[in-house]
Amino acid sequence: MSLNRIKAIAKKEFKHLLRDYRMLAILLLFPVFLLGIFGYAINFDVHHIKLAVYDQEYSDVTRDLVKGLINSEYFDLSGYIKSDKQLKTTLDNKLAQCIIVIPSDFSRKFYSRQVVKVQFLIDGVDGNTANIIQNYVTAALQTFGQNLTAEVLMKNGQKNYVPIDLETRFWYNPDLQTTRFLIPGLIAMILLITAAISVSLSLVREKERGTIEQINVSPINSFELIAGKILPYLLLSLFNAAMILIVGYFLFGVEIKGSIILLFLSTLLFLSASTGIGILVSVIADSQQVAFSVATFATLLPSVILSGFIFPIESMPLAVQILTNITPAKFFIEILRAIVIRGVGIASFWDQALYLLLFTSVIIFLADIINTRKEGRG
Repeated sequence: MSLNRIKAIAKKEFKHLLRDYRMLAILLLFPVFLLGIFGYAINFDVHHIKLAVYDQEYSDVTRDLVKGLINSEYFDLSGYIKSDKQLKTTLDNKLAQCIIVIPSDFSRKFYSRQVVKVQFLIDGVDGNTANIIQNYVTAALQTFGQNLTAEVLMKNGQKNYVPIDLETRFWYNPDLQTTRFLIPGLIAMILLITAAISVSLSLVREKERGTIEQINVSPINSFELIAGKILPYLLLSLFNAAMILIVGYFLFGVEIKGSIILLFLSTLLFLSASTGIGILVSVIADSQQVAFSVATFATLLPSVILSGFIFPIESMPLAVQILTNITPAKFFIEILRAIVIRGVGIASFWDQALYLLLFTSVIIFLADIINTRKEGRG
């Protein structure tokens, strides 16, 4: 192996990149653009829920209940309902996502220490949103009930006795923002797609232009060719990773709580796996169009569906859980969440790094076998 030959190939590839302004712009700006779009678009936090009120009592207590709901950041008052007939129409026409039905004997039952039943009608078409709305209204109603009970006891000169005081604290993501959970997955997906596609197109370009034959008869071996080809894109991907983290900090407040060195080494290992996929695609494909299609299909779908980026792997069937190992994004997302969000050390994700190293070795081994067989047939 000659470092001078690797350096010469890498220098040649850098010059190609600098001359191709459109490709360079895409590789530099597109990842940051994707992060901004996906970061704001993919968000499971539910705010500004349209709330309609069917208050059959109209007392001070019920008005305080409604006021407590609409004063929060979660509910917006869409209107009042006057009769039972309007309930179905309001939900059918999507005038409200949730309707609170307050009975006419609300105050009487409460002050006489009877069970008060308040009904919430929730649009359940989107099951995830409906479940979140249910949690919001349950928490809001419990808080209102506790405050009202404490107020009544205080007026009677009694102390509010709470036998068990539950205090909940959320670690790592105290605001429960889904964006902070999704950003590591976005980083992995974007880096995987850009690295695999750019490397595959670079190698296949030599086939289309016929220069691969000149390289084959030169003293350059396959390892030197691959190393020289992927080095510029590896450095470019590392730069993209740094840019994405910086943009993620300013746009979404995502801070790196763990070791920068561990993050750099893990990213380098993941990019090696990503470029390995690009090498495998370039061995299979004979044109840039085919290489782009195959690389996109091999990286985009698995990284979104099978990596744990959005859908938890633990809830998938066992056969699908085994299938998730086809994408390196699965392992890198776990590492990113451990370093960036939880701020833990290598002891918490060494197995994921080992899987990532094994994946890289297997993918390079497959590419070498396929390439050897194709050259033998040729």
